[in-house]
Amino acid sequence: MAKKYSIAQARHNLAAIVHDLEQTPKIELTRRGQPVAVLLSIQEYERLTSDKSSFWEAYTTFRKTTNLPALNIEPDIFTGVRDSSPGREINW
Repeated sequence: MAKKYSIAQARHNLAAIVHDLEQTPKIELTRRGQPVAVLLSIQEYERLTSDKSSFWEAYTTFRKTTNLPALNIEPDIFTGVRDSSPGREINW
């Protein structure tokens, strides 16, 4: 669970909060008990903003690293699923 500080507490304890962020990935800031913002450690920020692979790269990696027969997933499971018809006529 993330640590929580009110905005007033954060204003007075910024150095301690930054120190806490070295140990925890995020800290929640609240106003009147309701969450309004999140502070992130640099490690968490970099993890979230790092370059992500494209869907196709992730899918290819998944297929290379996963034993599909053990999951009872055949490689051609999606073959023929998509409707290849040209669509319908639209009158403007």
